[in-house]
Amino acid sequence: MLTQTTTRVLEPSDLGAALAVLESEPVANAFVTSRVQVAGLDPWRLGGEMWGWYADGRLRSLCYSGANLVPVCATPEAVRAFADRARRAGRRCSSIVGPAEPTAELWRLLEPSWGPARDVRAHQPLMVTDRPAADVEPDPQVRRVRKDEMDVIMPACVAMFTEEVGISPMAGDGGLLYQARVAELVGAGRSFARIEDGKVVFKAEIGAATSRACQIQGVWVAPEFRGRGLSETGMAAVLRYALADVAPAVSLYVNDYNTPARAAYRRVGFREVGAFMSVLF
Repeated sequence: MLTQTTTRVLEPSDLGAALAVLESEPVANAFVTSRVQVAGLDPWRLGGEMWGWYADGRLRSLCYSGANLVPVCATPEAVRAFADRARRAGRRCSSIVGPAEPTAELWRLLEPSWGPARDVRAHQPLMVTDRPAADVEPDPQVRRVRKDEMDVIMPACVAMFTEEVGISPMAGDGGLLYQARVAELVGAGRSFARIEDGKVVFKAEIGAATSRACQIQGVWVAPEFRGRGLSETGMAAVLRYALADVAPAVSLYVNDYNTPARAAYRRVGFREVGAFMSVLF
């Protein structure tokens, strides 16, 4: 039996169908879901287009095309269709990121025209928990960053980003977009830190957030304080805030080669439930 398929840019009237796809995997899709719940499907507000792949008239897969290219619930057929569209449009994103299997196939199809990448992180374990840390005491000095502490938190955020991504977020536009994003998280009460004598010792943010799941990002300990267990006690504190104030499931993803971080997160109670992949340009 022939299957009729099509791919198109979604419109605001497609919001209900898009959310149904996104909410079928609330943890894996937290980043895109959080954007759509706030901005809808209008490309200007969303910061990019949402591509939809239909089979027999039903929306089955999505791909967010903005600063990141993110396949969502993407079947192999949908990945091929998204790759065709992305190839024709040309690369506009700074990264491809998403569940490892469809992201790997998307990159395989795009690499001949989009490559080479600056870095490919093929296996980034996705970890999740729905309960406070049982064996790690939360650091009582980790707290929400105040709006008047932007000058304190920004150097730590820049150091974390540079260390993690390999380039400074201050390049290009002088860091205006990055600073706006940090300010947004601080203003929303989703930036946390332990600050001693005006210096950030530990920090992390709750980035993507929906009513069903949220994602911790930007975990960082000042180099001179590493090896003291501050990432564990700090994460236990942020996890407590996240479960109490944001969502019933808390996730993060981590580079597979970062063995100490993976071990620390496991001690706090996170378990691996899948894997992401990131292609950085």
